[in-house]
Amino acid sequence: MILYAKYGEHQPLNRQSDVYAREGVELDVSTLADHVGAAAAVLSPLTELIRRHVFGAERVHGDDTTVPVLAKSKTITGRLWTYVRDDRPFAGPDPPAAVFFYSRNRGGEHPARHLAGYAGILQADAYAGFGELYDGKRKPGPIAEAACWSHGRRHFFEQADLRQAPLAIEAVQRIDEIFAIERTINGQPASDRLAVRQRDIKPIVIDLEKWMRAERSRLSRHAATAQAIDYMLTRWPAFTRFLDDGRICLSNNAAERALRGVALGRRSWLFAGSDRGGERAAAMYTLIATAKLNDIAPQAWLADVLARIADYPASRLAELLPWS
Repeated sequence: MILYAKYGEHQPLNRQSDVYAREGVELDVSTLADHVGAAAAVLSPLTELIRRHVFGAERVHGDDTTVPVLAKSKTITGRLWTYVRDDRPFAGPDPPAAVFFYSRNRGGEHPARHLAGYAGILQADAYAGFGELYDGKRKPGPIAEAACWSHGRRHFFEQADLRQAPLAIEAVQRIDEIFAIERTINGQPASDRLAVRQRDIKPIVIDLEKWMRAERSRLSRHAATAQAIDYMLTRWPAFTRFLDDGRICLSNNAAERALRGVALGRRSWLFAGSDRGGERAAAMYTLIATAKLNDIAPQAWLADVLARIADYPASRLAELLPWS
């Protein structure tokens, strides 16, 4: 299937055209592009249903990555954003899903638009463009920020890996102790997770904060370890929000995993041909990533949906979603 080869196997259309030509089938790139555009349009009602499902969650993961986009005589750096609903870590009954958006830049107006009607929990990195989402005066209400401990740990790990920063090594060891306990409660109900966190993890987090503040007072502000400590301490309420809410995950790995396909694709297709191409990519990544999250083979599912959707009543389109 042309769609899945392009977005699921990262085969650009010119390469697919060459493959078909070797088999004696002449399909030029413009014909393949028309096919992709028509299919994306037909499938757009499903991408919208997935978007609504994702933002119906009490908690979502958010992240973004770069995507080169062809412009006049050059490429510009666009962005692909993803928001992932995955309630399985706290035994939630609703199916997982991921929605993607494209933009020409990384301005904060883009997540503000994506999340315009959302007022739940956002698990994300410390991107400044998310800042207005957490404003108490925001309508329909502020989004609760939940910081990613994997990001916080990474700043220490990069130094610890050099074997030249004993404080960074100790920080990694302390954070790893938290992750070790978290692994034992993955998939358990939110109430059970909360109880374990209050009993076993909270004392470790309190000690970690005391230790970081004590060590930070002895470090130059230019020291790499000081910067790693500051990254966490300046966002401490967001880092510790998980202690009081069993739904929150310790990391934002769900969103990072959803973006791996984009990273792999960049090596093959190098750039998107236009803004419209970026928007189509976002729509197709939405469908493919959601199918994978539900353990459904994306190529077979897309083929089945495209064969049936034209004759399907609009009121029953939800029956075509991967988890139905």
